[in-house]
Amino acid sequence: MPDRSLEAYFDINPIVQSALDEGRPVVALESTIISHGMPYPQNVDTALQVEQVVRDHHAVPATMAILRGRLKVGLSRTEIEYLGKAGQAVTKTSRRDIPFMVAGKKDGATTVASTMILADRAGIRIFATGGIGGVHRGAPQTLDMSADLQELAHTDVAVVCAGVKSILDIGLTLEYLETHGVPVIGYQTEMMPTFYTRDSDFIVNYKLDSPEEIARVMKAKWEMNLSGGMIIANPIPAAHSLDRRQIDGVIDQALLDMEKIGMTGKDCTPYLLARIAETTEGESLAANIQLVFNNAALAAEIAVEYASLQK
Repeated sequence: MPDRSLEAYFDINPIVQSALDEGRPVVALESTIISHGMPYPQNVDTALQVEQVVRDHHAVPATMAILRGRLKVGLSRTEIEYLGKAGQAVTKTSRRDIPFMVAGKKDGATTVASTMILADRAGIRIFATGGIGGVHRGAPQTLDMSADLQELAHTDVAVVCAGVKSILDIGLTLEYLETHGVPVIGYQTEMMPTFYTRDSDFIVNYKLDSPEEIARVMKAKWEMNLSGGMIIANPIPAAHSLDRRQIDGVIDQALLDMEKIGMTGKDCTPYLLARIAETTEGESLAANIQLVFNNAALAAEIAVEYASLQK
């Protein structure tokens, strides 16, 4: 159920609120992909299409953002258009940034971590995104890892994604998740997908083959007060998967170049993704869009099953 004590900060779209009140399936969506993921108007078109995919699979979409200091659960078309046009002028907002956006009445695009927070407070238990953050390569020296991981450790939201990006240290990411009790479910796969590609050298904790099975695990986990989220790793459709050797080669060379110029911290991921996009001549962006559609469809199917179990 939504946390009513937070109404002073939240604006829940009436369509989303009605679905929550009636126990109908709702899927959370992030807004970083709108403001920071791709150029206008492609970002707006993609965001609207993702919402439509959720509707086509019988659930209600709830795109999250912070607008003029208000925590928004479910954006209107006008608000999505606003975010798309503003682009990177909108602050990319994680957990630590939320109070500053609210107090300063600023605009914020929600990341995986902050979308999970807003979804949890609103009572939404399933969230579709592209890929999650993780432990960065070289983390034993830099301690660089995504806030997404800690959010997954204690926030009760299941995240459907195409795995972790291959620019990250997948092995250490899985070790971190295991330490914090976050289950990694492979949807119809035993291999951990890596965003642009369907497989890796790593296996998931559990392979489940239907939305109903996943929904039953969600229900059991939270009814037993086993707090924290879970990852549903949904491989990119085979038709849109990129060549793993090509991607790994681009990343290895980019990491060497970054080391030479001394690049560290938050600049690394955008640099690596830009190199991949350049090398694949735009194929990576097209793949990104398709995997988000694929994740939104699965999340909606799981949300439908979970809502049915709750009744």
